[in-house]
Amino acid sequence: MYAFPNLSYLICSFSLKVKNAHLVNYQSRQESEVISTITAICALAVALITSALLPVDIFLVSFMKYPNGTYKDWAAINETRKQIEDTVLYGYYTLYSIVLFCVFFWIPFVYFYYEEKDEDNVSKCSQVKNALKYTIGFVIVCAALLLIGTFVPLPPPSRQNSTQWEKVQYLFKELGSRDGVAALSFSISSLTLIGMLAVITYTAYGMSALPLTLIKGVRSVRYERLENTEDTEQVEQRIGKLKAKCGDGRPLSMRDRRTLQDLETRLQTLRRQARHLEVAERDCCTKVGGALRPLKILLGVFFFLVALLFVAALFISNLDKALHSAGINTGFVIFGTNLTNPLNELLLALQPVFPLDYVLITVITVYFVFTSMAGIRNMGIWFFWMRLYKIRPERTRPQALLFLCMILLLIVLHTSYMIYSLAPQYVMYGSQKYQLQTPQTTAVTTKICDADAPEDQCTITRTYLFLHKFWFFSTVYYFGNWAFLAVFTIGLMVSCCKGKKSVIEGEVAADDSDFSDDEYVH
Repeated sequence: MYAFPNLSYLICSFSLKVKNAHLVNYQSRQESEVISTITAICALAVALITSALLPVDIFLVSFMKYPNGTYKDWAAINETRKQIEDTVLYGYYTLYSIVLFCVFFWIPFVYFYYEEKDEDNVSKCSQVKNALKYTIGFVIVCAALLLIGTFVPLPPPSRQNSTQWEKVQYLFKELGSRDGVAALSFSISSLTLIGMLAVITYTAYGMSALPLTLIKGVRSVRYERLENTEDTEQVEQRIGKLKAKCGDGRPLSMRDRRTLQDLETRLQTLRRQARHLEVAERDCCTKVGGALRPLKILLGVFFFLVALLFVAALFISNLDKALHSAGINTGFVIFGTNLTNPLNELLLALQPVFPLDYVLITVITVYFVFTSMAGIRNMGIWFFWMRLYKIRPERTRPQALLFLCMILLLIVLHTSYMIYSLAPQYVMYGSQKYQLQTPQTTAVTTKICDADAPEDQCTITRTYLFLHKFWFFSTVYYFGNWAFLAVFTIGLMVSCCKGKKSVIEGEVAADDSDFSDDEYVH
């Protein structure tokens, strides 16, 4: 019984080590801070460990039963099953509480601490006091969310037809049967809404851009250096002509002064690009990358096929909810799978070969994290129309690193609902089956668990209960999935139209500033 949790732990540990190395590669050499790095790594660890609870949860409810639909001897007693469910629930309590602590206290505190550190002549004590002062606002927001979830009555879903109403009534009764679930679920669901926006913005774009970037490859360094040299010579000639106009002491016109300033800025950027291209040409990684070009193409094709599988599964799942769910006022709760979902079927097909289905769930979560990282790497961190930070290897400021891990943490929170959207029946019941006696006969048939099963024959995962405690969040998630599909399609078309990227893509830009991640040349 403990084999799978150990396997899930190993996969999660391996993923965490890879991402930690990834984060260390991005942190700035000049402004590297131990506390911000440790905070970022710990926040990412909490996110990945929390996501690892989903496959463990599915495994436990599935492991209670034999393939023929009967309970195993140790799970035949309802009290035993309840104890196992409570263990998973306490795991969610603990990890989600740590998530709230990280999001609403620790990460904001460290962020504001380093913001204060940028000020001159500020003592350590003043830094801590000012950081705590700003952090209190986040703590108040967290307390408000917990109070709202605890005391504000949950509006019941509007009445549907009698059969569906009984199912919805039972489900919401089950959802509200645990103390503390409401407050924690409301707070986590509120964070998951922010995570949904990050998934729509970064993950959808990264999922479409990453495969095509690997397939297309990058431009030749030698060709780029030649092009850079030609551009530099042209700009220098234009600057020389403009300066020649004022050789006799006459001042330049306003238009010429503006043009000269733009050309000098352009020349400075070209010279920085030349230095970076020179370093890139000597870099061993560039040469190794060229040798591994066939492998990158295969990897890009694989990622593209995986992305298409996810998009197809998400589209079919959303279409199924639109056609067969209990309606918008229940959070589009769906009872069973009415349309063939490729990912759901794949998970059910892998279930007999232990533990392939659980490995796939874990791999999907890690895939979402990596594609999200690719999207953030390409776009940077934005606040509406303002770019706050760029994410660049060895040049990412401590504040940007904290922002990055905050976004990844919120994305992982939303990943649980994304996986439910990709394979709803599997996430709800795992591979459970139940026995149904045919009326007026002694024949017994084995069926896959769904909402039509007797209440004592199928166990709902704790993940599903957390996701659907407040039905109006599920409604927003449903429309968010359509937005995800739209952004993925747009990102795919944009990526197809773009040419090959520069080998120093994102390393040099004309708008580099102290606010938008300083430019460093090593």
